[in-house]
Amino acid sequence: MAASIARLFSRVSWHGHYIILKNTLPCITLRYMFHRSATTQSGLLFSLNKRGILKDAFPENAAQEQLPQLLQSGCQTVYCGFDPTADSLHVGNLLAIVGLLHFRSAGHNVIALIGGATAQIGDPSGKTSEREHLPSDVVEDNTRAIRESLQRIFTNHELNLHNDSKKLGTVTILNNLAWYKDWNVVAFLSEVGRRFRMGTLLSRHSVQSRLKSAEGMSLTEFSYQLFQAYDFYHLNQNHSCKIQLGGTDQLGNLMSGHEFIHKVTGQDVYGLTIPLVTSSAGDKLGKTAGNAVWLNRDKTSPFDLYQFFLRQPDSSVEWYLKLFTFLTLAEVERVMEQQRQEPGKRPAHKRLAAEITKLVHGKEGLESAKRCTNALYHSNLQALEQMSDAELQELFREAPFHELLLEPGTTVLDACHRAEAIPQGAKGYRMVSEGAVWINHSKTDSPEQVLIPGQHLLANGLSLLKVGKKNVHIIKWLNL
Repeated sequence: MAASIARLFSRVSWHGHYIILKNTLPCITLRYMFHRSATTQSGLLFSLNKRGILKDAFPENAAQEQLPQLLQSGCQTVYCGFDPTADSLHVGNLLAIVGLLHFRSAGHNVIALIGGATAQIGDPSGKTSEREHLPSDVVEDNTRAIRESLQRIFTNHELNLHNDSKKLGTVTILNNLAWYKDWNVVAFLSEVGRRFRMGTLLSRHSVQSRLKSAEGMSLTEFSYQLFQAYDFYHLNQNHSCKIQLGGTDQLGNLMSGHEFIHKVTGQDVYGLTIPLVTSSAGDKLGKTAGNAVWLNRDKTSPFDLYQFFLRQPDSSVEWYLKLFTFLTLAEVERVMEQQRQEPGKRPAHKRLAAEITKLVHGKEGLESAKRCTNALYHSNLQALEQMSDAELQELFREAPFHELLLEPGTTVLDACHRAEAIPQGAKGYRMVSEGAVWINHSKTDSPEQVLIPGQHLLANGLSLLKVGKKNVHIIKWLNL
């Protein structure tokens, strides 16, 4: 059985309140293990549990003695897998990356495994229907994009968020296609498949829930847990990896890996799960739910990522600070005290948004997010003037972008017509004169007004033209 890390304590602090945990039967033994020495209490598992990052451990006795002792005995290798089923990871994947970063910060080596092979099979865990089959060239493109994203986040953490007094472990990014491309199906089933028992595979929750569904489950999906188990075995044999990290929906796959490795090698290996982070409506943050906030800039800009966390409800912000940032728990409490003292200024939300944007997009991405925020919500002309063409296009992703030559005597009406922002004739003229047009956050109600540098024409050669409440046009003047 898997042991809940949360059950190591009879109660935990959650959003400033105490809750009594259910299913406390294993609690006495596990709590005893974590409280019996100061060394254990200062350990990594204790710290991650207090932050809410860990949920379950497998096998159960691992959480009691073996796993804490293993982590304290020296540098270990921990891995987590990411299937490239899209060309970017999303916020739903971020906690798994943060978990790896905590292990790395504690001096352990980490492996981010991209499932270039398993993405073509499709993990049924947490899914109500089978994934759409992805062509190999699409998976290859996705793999490349996700590798770059992972490398960027690990680098941002090392440069901007890591305590320099501690030695970091190594980072390795692998693609499981490297060891599956030369396998044939007969050899794989002969050497790997014979180690699994059908009764055990059928008992997994991810399998049971799909077998009971109207659509059922394909043989391809059913085989996924064999491949994830073999991934763990391969990393164990070639990289001395003994710990796998995954979401709670991966527990069955983690169990399969543990059982396979133990049968083949006799070694003890371990699984740790992290909670699935949901939206305020209770939906899983992922692409299947249709609410993905992406980690690649071309899909979700730094500004949009920043705003996503800035808009989180008050009830979530302390929890998210503990989960997603590397602030100490004492610093989290200081930030929350500031929030209680000045709730209107929302310092906790701003710190949360800043820390996560800096992790995902670096310091430059955070500065970009702040410029866009000031330009859009605070009508800051200086911030607007400092924005690049790319930032404006990110900020107004759906807005038309026009490159126009500035001719002498160009008026407000001329600019609106050339951008096709208003109709020709009397109706367009009337829209301007009645105050429906704004340029660079200033109402412009004189159609014959010649464009003025510094007011209508910014130093970066841009004009932000807004007609009504929602129609935005970006003009880049080429010969300003």
